[in-house]
Parts: sequence; structure tokens; C-alpha cells
Amino acid sequence: MIGANNMNIRKLIIAAAALVAGLAMAPAQAAEGGAHVERQAWSFGGIFGTYDTNQLQRGFQVFREVCSSCHSAHLISFRNLMEPGGPQFSEAQVRALAAEYEVADITADGGRRPAVPADRWPSPFANDVEARDANGGSLPPDFSVLAKARGVTDPFPTWIFNYFTGYQEGGTDYIHALLTGYHEEVPETAPHDFQLPEGKYYNDYFPGHAIGMAPPLADGSVDYAEGEDGQSVPETLEQYSTDVAAFMMWMAEPHLVSRKQTGFAVLIFLVLFAGLMYGTKRKIWAGIEH
Repeated sequence: MIGANNMNIRKLIIAAAALVAGLAMAPAQAAEGGAHVERQAWSFGGIFGTYDTNQLQRGFQVFREVCSSCHSAHLISFRNLMEPGGPQFSEAQVRALAAEYEVADITADGGRRPAVPADRWPSPFANDVEARDANGGSLPPDFSVLAKARGVTDPFPTWIFNYFTGYQEGGTDYIHALLTGYHEEVPETAPHDFQLPEGKYYNDYFPGHAIGMAPPLADGSVDYAEGEDGQSVPETLEQYSTDVAAFMMWMAEPHLVSRKQTGFAVLIFLVLFAGLMYGTKRKIWAGIEH
């Protein structure tokens, strides 16, 4: 018995040591891929969060004026921009916006026609080959669901708490960090013996730190109109990055708010159903001796 107890103690010690080693290695592994991404305060974060309509409109402006020159959004239609819960542009605004673009249509004269609200957002390139040729061989990713396709990695055991806080903003946190993480020169904090390839740019948060996309945003690169309350929004890199990341989250999950509302309704139903079943059980088995 004494020998068996000693073996169990040894196993527990080994398991504890392995856990500690894993926790110690987690930050180092994350640092190899990119710097630690700080969490931002998003209006749609948490279980009660909702989208900020004004922010989505500003984010769309950044996407349209800057990002859409290289990146597509194949899953988004013009009419989605006027749906409840999104940027909520008026129908007249969406129709006018769509008319500024042309889409391919074999039934139209010349094979092209002005876009209508039902059309998808047009790609800036005719095909992937043209896109690669215009971007040094790299294919710019489609923006439709990029905010859900990207994310951050939390070391054990901190990721467990995400289930209780409803954290799902890892993609937007990463996008915001990426857009604000450029350096004009390789910083002193770069990995030892790091060599920046020609035609690449150093970014704190991009895996490997060498990214082919030039810094797309800078202070004053997009002109924001004054809000309805007369207040102006800062035209800074930080603000642009926050707004466009929020817009990309909406593109990836436009029905986020309704999904949360449905989840609450389901939870309330389950609680009431559990109470009903418990009362039924007490009623049926009340007169039976155990």
C-alpha cells in the first residue's frame, strides 16, 4: 500500500510539473507568432453587447475608401447595409451607393451594368491572378468573414473564463492590433537576428512579423463628417482601426444581436421547463413511498 501511495504521489508531482511547464511555455509560443494582443472595449462585446450604428457607418467609410481597393467582400450585398442592426443606411443612400459601381451581367449591353441593392459588393480585381499580380504575389483575403476567421490564443487556464464572459471578439482585437502594430523600421523588440525581407513591413502582431501589406491607415487618411450632435470624431489611426474592425465584425456576423436575444429566450424557456418538470415529478411521485 505504501508503494502504491508513493507511485500516486509521483504521478501527481509529474502532472503538476507538466502543467506548470505548459503554462510557462504558452506565452513564449504566443510571442513567436506575434505580440500579445490587448482586448478592446467593444460595444458588441459580452452577452449584452450591441452594435453601434454610427461606428459601423464610419467603419464602412474606412472599408470603402481604403480597404476595398485591395480586399473583396463577396458575401455582402449592398442591401445588407440598410438592414436593422447594421449601418442602417436609408434605401435611397444604398441605391445611390450601388449605382456608383458596375457589375458583370451577360444580359446587359457590353456585359456590364450599374449595380443595384441586390448585387454583391464588387471585387476590386477580375480574378485571383490579377489580385496577386497587383499585390506582389500575395492574395488579399476576402473581408466577409475575416473577423471570425482570425483570433487570439489565450494560454490555459485563462481561456476557460471566455465561456462565462461570452468573449468572441478575438478576431476584432487582432485586426485592431494588426492595423496599429506597424513600424517604419525594425524595432529593438524584434526577435534576435530578425531580418526583414525586401518588400515586407514589420508588424508586432503578424505571425513572423513580416507582412506584405503596407500600412493601410494613418492619421487623417479618412475624413469623417460631424455627427448629428455636432461632435467630431477623432481622425486618427486608433479610431480608424477600431471602426473598421467593428464593421468587419458586423460583416462576419450581422445577426449577432438577434442571436443573443434568441439565446436569452432559450435559457428562460429551459429554466421554466425545468421548473415545470420538477413540479410534475413531485406531483406524480408524492403519494408513493420510497
